[in-house]
Amino acid sequence: MADTITVPEKWIESVTELKFPESTDRRMQQLMDRNNEGTLSSEERKDLQALVEMSEELSLVRAQAFRFLQLDPTGSE
Repeated sequence: MADTITVPEKWIESVTELKFPESTDRRMQQLMDRNNEGTLSSEERKDLQALVEMSEELSLVRAQAFRFLQLDPTGSE
């Protein structure tokens, strides 16, 4: 198996733009707010944990794409 693969740069750029859909982002924010208030059910706590894990993974994938492209994710030089 080869140690390297060729990937179109446009594909890697598209990875840097990945984010949750607005409805999912809103749901995660609602759950975080309710968690801070101490009013989450056990099922909602599981949902929040899953969303946070997915968000962290998404952030890592995006960071790797930015690093590969040698770009600053904040947009500053």
